Amino acid sequence: MANGLVGVVLAAGAGSRFGAPKALARDDAGAWLPRACGLLADAGCEPVLAILGAEAEEARHLLPRAAHALVAHRWNEGIGESLHVALTAAQSVHAQAVLVTLVDLPALAPEAVARVAARWTGDTGVLARAVDGDTPGHPVLIGATHLRGLLATVGGTRGAAHYLEAHHAEPVDCAGLGVAADVDTR
Repeated sequence: MANGLVGVVLAAGAGSRFGAPKALARDDAGAWLPRACGLLADAGCEPVLAILGAEAEEARHLLPRAAHALVAHRWNEGIGESLHVALTAAQSVHAQAVLVTLVDLPALAPEAVARVAARWTGDTGVLARAVDGDTPGHPVLIGATHLRGLLATVGGTRGAAHYLEAHHAEPVDCAGLGVAADVDTR
């Protein structure tokens, strides 16, 4: 953990509306899971953690060498469970900050990830998120100071949105860079 920034790709869901787990999804540009992991690694995250659930063993084979798989055993309860696993793991490796993205953002531009990652300057109180106009998106940057409080509130279908709003996460302008273009259907 060279700079204290841990990357997290949330990729545990079954993709019921999509028709298959999004961790296994691919398009003309390739598989989504390794792409998301690569974006975080290229932005300076070390390690990169992929939170898997549905079809975890098959998805594990798609991970690039530098990424580490963690399984959210209660993934079917909602994104909050996957986020809880991710943040707990980040605490256990003494992350100074966590950069979180979703596997189902295949249009996420490297520039957007770099813009949010650039907010990491060593301040463990940092809290920032990509936005496209008024629409919040990913990645989200969470300083270590916020991990305990956020962990106390996430779970089931409840993710981090409420916490980010209540704690006035800094909006990072990423208009047109795919930060809110999550794919729910094929």
